[in-house]
Amino acid sequence: MPRVAVIEDDLPTSNQLKAWIESARPGITVDQWFNRDDAESAIARQRYDLVVLDIELGRERHAGVAIINAINKKDATPVLVVSAMPATIYRSIMKALDAWDYLQKATFEEADFIDTFLEILRAVKERSAAAGDKQAPSGAELEIDPLRQRNPIWRGQRINLPLTAQRILAALFARRGEVVSYDELFEVVKSGRNRDNIRKHVSTIRDAFREIDPAFESIENVPMRGFRWVAR
Repeated sequence: MPRVAVIEDDLPTSNQLKAWIESARPGITVDQWFNRDDAESAIARQRYDLVVLDIELGRERHAGVAIINAINKKDATPVLVVSAMPATIYRSIMKALDAWDYLQKATFEEADFIDTFLEILRAVKERSAAAGDKQAPSGAELEIDPLRQRNPIWRGQRINLPLTAQRILAALFARRGEVVSYDELFEVVKSGRNRDNIRKHVSTIRDAFREIDPAFESIENVPMRGFRWVAR
């Protein structure tokens, strides 16, 4: 069974996250750490399948940054950041820390956390099973792992996106030139299966591309139907 670390200084929040994880995957091992020193010591001696952490621990506002750097130096364990920092700046957090996904405290429900948590575990399992089997369309500007893992590449630069947005991007790119309907995109997301939520994810994708390519216009809105990836 997977082993997970929850690094959160607030005891009730830590216990809640632990309970959600255990309900999602009965039998899973969850270690709880409440400060930077204990967390870094645990990471040094134990390999985790996934780490859930807050950026601010006690009086250390950026303790999570140091912990993620320690993780990346060791074995690049996937990290799910659960923080009170505004979601509007999550992309810069992910880019700086190489985190897999981000949830803003007080804005998500248990189902959102569990869906995100299980999605990361599935991606880790797929990546492990298919290590070294990455492919990308020859000469394509966009490079996506066939298993739709993190870090798509656009014109040689990494695009930082949460996992659900990556799934939507992969669905659009796999059928480039065709309209992918809202109903089809509902099958990609794990929660929030409504048009407004899909539009928000697509907006997130566009913003991420435009951070490195201001002229990006490859995702076309098809009114009342869905979205289409088009070559420009």
